This record gives sequence, C-alpha cells and structure tokens, in this order.
Amino acid sequence: MYHVPEDIQVMLDGFRMRFSTSDYTTNWINLEVGIAIGYTISPILFVMAMEVILKTAEGIAGPANQGCGCSMPPLKAFIDDTTVICSKEDDTQRMLARLYTLMAWCGMKFKPKKSRSLSIRKGKIEEAVAFTVAEQQIPTVSPEPVKSLGRWYDSSMKDTRKGVKTVQFASEGY
Repeated sequence: MYHVPEDIQVMLDGFRMRFSTSDYTTNWINLEVGIAIGYTISPILFVMAMEVILKTAEGIAGPANQGCGCSMPPLKAFIDDTTVICSKEDDTQRMLARLYTLMAWCGMKFKPKKSRSLSIRKGKIEEAVAFTVAEQQIPTVSPEPVKSLGRWYDSSMKDTRKGVKTVQFASEGY
C-alpha cells in the first residue's frame, strides 16, 4: 500500500535482536511486537501500520455531525493515541469493537483503564453513557480527566487548563 521498497521488506522479514553485557550475550530473539530501539525506520513503519488499521476501521461510522453543516472524521490519531468521534452511541461502540478486533489481529491491545470517554447530547454531558472495550468499561473524564497532546480534557467543558507551562526569567544579567 505504501510502496515500501522490497529490500526494506526483506530486511524486516524475520527481524531478530539480542542483548549483550560485558559478561553475557543472549540468544537471538525474534522481534514480533514493539518498535526496535535505534532502528530509525521502525517508528515510521509503526505509524504506517497504524494508518492502515485506522483506515480499515474508519468505514464503520460516517463523519460526526458537528452542526451547522460541519462534520469531522470519526477517527483522529497521533502515533498510537486515537480519538473516536461519532454522532451516535451505537456507532462509537461499533467503532471501538472494530478497532479492538483489528488491534488483536495485529498482536496489540487496548488499555481501557488508560482511555477516557465523554458523551455530549444537546450540549450537556451524559454521565450514564458507558463504552466498553474487551468487556472492560472505559472511564469517563468526569472523575478522571485526561491529558492528550498537551491539553486537559474533563467534564467542565472549559478551555482554561491548556497544559501550558509558564517560564519566568530573572532580569539580572540580561
């Protein structure tokens, strides 16, 4: 799909590594999960693979209606952080189920306890709505806010906690 050159594909086929100390070297280990540290192409390949997974899941729900003729794609992502945005609860749960299936197929897994959900209906937060992944409930942002890409998300719906750090400099010596 991404036209990765064949010599790169061959390099990654049966990718193995081992660790050494001054006293001991491990046997060769097949790398099946994770990003190889120090292997510069590994993060790029991970992002490409995540993009394939997200594109495969995207068709489960149409764009989320934001009102006034505006819509937003159902999935937004940065590396392995993914946000699901749907107009209907059923679409959201189906999207989560599809993502779970795809991730399991790839040997990855969700961590529902590290995820958060926020449901808004007619401009008000719906506390009773609960989403699940692998039969585990995803906590809402009400009791447990979450920080994503430098921004805090909580149930206040206010944009006052931007995660910006203030740096103060003394005027002496300048």
